[in-house]
Amino acid sequence: MTTAKLAGAMEAQRERLLPCVHCGFCLPACPTYNRLGDENDSPRGRLHLMQAVVEGRLDPESDAFQVHIDRCLGCRACEPVCPSGVEYGTLLELARETASTARAPDGLTRGLLTVMASRMLREILFLGGRTLRVTGLASVMVDVLGRIRFAGRLRFALAMLSATRPSVRLGQGVMADGMESQDTEIKDAHAPRVGVGSVGILRGCVQEGLYGRVNDATARTLDVNGYEVRTVTRQDCCGALHAHGGALTAARNLATRNIKAFERAGVDWVVVSAAGCGATMKEYGVLFEGDPMEERARAFSAKVRDVSELLAETGPRSGASVDCTLAYDHPCHLMHAQGISSEPLKVLEAVPGADVRVIAKADECCGGAGIYGMTHPDLGSRIGGDKIAAVRDAGADLVCTPNPGCMMQIGAGFCMEGDAQEAVHPVEVLDESYQRAGYYR
Repeated sequence: MTTAKLAGAMEAQRERLLPCVHCGFCLPACPTYNRLGDENDSPRGRLHLMQAVVEGRLDPESDAFQVHIDRCLGCRACEPVCPSGVEYGTLLELARETASTARAPDGLTRGLLTVMASRMLREILFLGGRTLRVTGLASVMVDVLGRIRFAGRLRFALAMLSATRPSVRLGQGVMADGMESQDTEIKDAHAPRVGVGSVGILRGCVQEGLYGRVNDATARTLDVNGYEVRTVTRQDCCGALHAHGGALTAARNLATRNIKAFERAGVDWVVVSAAGCGATMKEYGVLFEGDPMEERARAFSAKVRDVSELLAETGPRSGASVDCTLAYDHPCHLMHAQGISSEPLKVLEAVPGADVRVIAKADECCGGAGIYGMTHPDLGSRIGGDKIAAVRDAGADLVCTPNPGCMMQIGAGFCMEGDAQEAVHPVEVLDESYQRAGYYR
């Protein structure tokens, strides 16, 4: 695509760029600007670069555009503090589409997006990953590679994989990893169940491949709280990684499959337990702007809910005591992109014995951002290191955060330091409480 055509693609978003008045309110909220102190690595600086491309003053193939757009975490912490309501997340994805068309992404990013777009390749990848995790080879290799120079990316990837293991501390009553939710029944003796709607659960890609237990816990806890959980077949990856990486065509293809799958299921709510997936699915309407699918996409997005939203809305039933301290961290795509912060804490309030400690600067990104820790190891580790320090300061038994990427990023940081700190999802804690209370049989 020519430079003129690339600039034209950004030109179509001129109206979204205009609201920015360069006030600077976004600067203190930006993790990359806070670490680097470079105006080009701030939200308003990147918006200025996008405007320069629109006006033809900057070549989208230039390093000035490519480097700073690529360096953004996409955490969207700038959006809640922006007085002008700039849709930064949408603009970033469009800018990355422009950047990736002008200059091909690195091989790691291209390879990952290719695998995630194929159900068969994903299954092979995650089968291999689970094998390395179950056998303990992932953890062993993290230690071995720590003694080898230039093995940083591979070591971090294996540390992320190792961090997905089921919690040992939170396993006294919980069901075996991988047990399907439909294989259990709910005891009705605790309280009368009230029909509050039907739900279909996004199984996802990373979530299903490495955190299937979270999907199952989501189904069980919703069932206990009166929701009719329906199986949704032929669903796919949500497309979040592709959208964030600028591969918008692939993202639309995946989104189309999900829209059709959940339409066929006829559910009242589309439930997601991964913050990054939920944020993207709630914005399918924007993804399909100007497309014949736009109306259906907007109708679909209106049904998307994070699992904590539904549980908090009905007031989750209390279970048995789970004595533990939890260092809670807010996922960026839950807090900033979806505006959800109190709901996961309300879910945890339903667990007697759980001491929840929200860590310092819980509103700042952990440095995960998909595979950011591998594509930007230096900056990612700096941001992640600060998050790990905050978790340590909380003095908790477990890290608790409702997003697989954050669980992997924080868990990997501890793993690389030789610390066995475990990361869990809030619904895992609630599920453990329900299991101990005897709600399942």
